[in-house]
Amino acid sequence: MNKTNWGAIATWRMAHDGVKKASKLLQANGDAGDAVETLIKTVEAYPYYKSVGYGGLPNENGVVEMDAGFMDGDTLAQGAVAGIHDVFHAVSVARALSREHYNSFLVGEGATQYAQVNGFEMRNMLTDRAKQRWEKRRQEIADAKVKPYDGHDTVGAITLAPSGSMAAATSTSGLFMKRPGRVGDSPLSGSGFYVDSDIGGAAATGLGEDIMKGCLSYDIVRRMGEGRTPQQACDEAVYPFIEKLKRRYGKAGEFSLIALNHTGNWGVATNVEFTFSVATATQEPAILIAHPGPNQTTKIEPITQAWLDAYEKRIKAPIDQQGH
Repeated sequence: MNKTNWGAIATWRMAHDGVKKASKLLQANGDAGDAVETLIKTVEAYPYYKSVGYGGLPNENGVVEMDAGFMDGDTLAQGAVAGIHDVFHAVSVARALSREHYNSFLVGEGATQYAQVNGFEMRNMLTDRAKQRWEKRRQEIADAKVKPYDGHDTVGAITLAPSGSMAAATSTSGLFMKRPGRVGDSPLSGSGFYVDSDIGGAAATGLGEDIMKGCLSYDIVRRMGEGRTPQQACDEAVYPFIEKLKRRYGKAGEFSLIALNHTGNWGVATNVEFTFSVATATQEPAILIAHPGPNQTTKIEPITQAWLDAYEKRIKAPIDQQGH
């Protein structure tokens, strides 16, 4: 294998600054785990991203409950937290737990207490802006104007270091107005993320309740292990499963998957408009946009400046100007 290969791919436009930071670490022969944690932490810290970390939208009781996962592709070690609260970087707690042979997946108060005892930065994660959104949505639900659930954009990422080591991680505040204690796919190995340095990795974003029905991240890695390219693996795992879900469950929510293999090639598949960020040894950090294409394929294009401008305006718009 060419040891100069490296790569980073992550879900959504919101991950781009993190991908740029991760790419600098990887270019300098940095660690895959450090790179993916740095990437996710960058997203968690930005208050205008409403589905991850600080500024994430709360559950129906007004509490920001977060889920996160981390996996080391060399050892297959993984750590996760679910329903953690008042912790600034859930992904860092998940990574710390991945070093534990036992007790590597903690939930609720147990996860929060572990973070506090072990010196992780604690913070009230409900920003004034997110609280305003919550209060507005509560009133809209009371007035029967909208359905309660909205927003499920997990940040998920996979990294490849020049050494050949790989890592994957996820972080999310989950469905806006979810029931307290609700957990989606993001902290669940095989559904929200999976990585094996001998093969590659995958990560998911979207409606966790449906992603979990297919264990899609593991399925993509399995297909890559059988010789598929990352793009082939994504297309073959995602699109037939969407049809299967419609046929057997009656409907399929929105979801998107990303993949990166051990040689630095990548792929995506989605059933909605989906932006993602990617950087490799042969590709400068870029934001791309994917749509479902014909015949169970994925159409991928560069993002336009007009799209980026509209995005920045939308995420920073005053709460009273935002739609449902």
